[in-house]
Amino acid sequence: MRVGCRIDGVNINNISYADDMVLLSPTVGGLSEMLKVCEMYATEHGLTYNVKKTEYMVFEAAGKCHNIAVNVTLNGMNVKRVTKFKYLGHIITSDLKDDADIERERRALAVRGNMLARRFSRCTKQVKITLFKAYCQSVYTGSLWVKYTKRSHEALRIQHNNIFRMLLGLPRFCSASGMFAAYQTDGFNAIIRKKNRIPY
Repeated sequence: MRVGCRIDGVNINNISYADDMVLLSPTVGGLSEMLKVCEMYATEHGLTYNVKKTEYMVFEAAGKCHNIAVNVTLNGMNVKRVTKFKYLGHIITSDLKDDADIERERRALAVRGNMLARRFSRCTKQVKITLFKAYCQSVYTGSLWVKYTKRSHEALRIQHNNIFRMLLGLPRFCSASGMFAAYQTDGFNAIIRKKNRIPY
């Protein structure tokens, strides 16, 4: 279909992974057309879309009115409008800011760090460092963050540093750069810098 969003002349209107599908359109009319195709396909193949799990989002554009009532239906039922949703683990918001996803990562990091500190408290420091690198340095989807507040980014950095201190039994207020250098481990800023590095 020649409907939906286009980037450099390429039609990008459907992003799917397993049973998760995202439809992209700059207009409500285009979205309705794509939903009709989905309904026809489902009917022909004996499938049913779960309308309760279906949501739509209107991305905000500067200078535009965002509160216009939009009626989106699937199988004759109204689809719920949301301002944020999670797709493949990454939180997307209608204002295109990444603070909510950074907070998701901070909470997940806290859970992983506490689990490591509790289960592996008797291990050697080298084992703890290896576990820290494996479980606390991935920063899932961090390379997608482009629009966020300094506050949310700083909160994640502090969480990262505190987990390393807790895991290795270091003083709470010891130098972050010093401790990572002493244990030959990348600090938070180095991890983010490497994730965002563009290969040549």
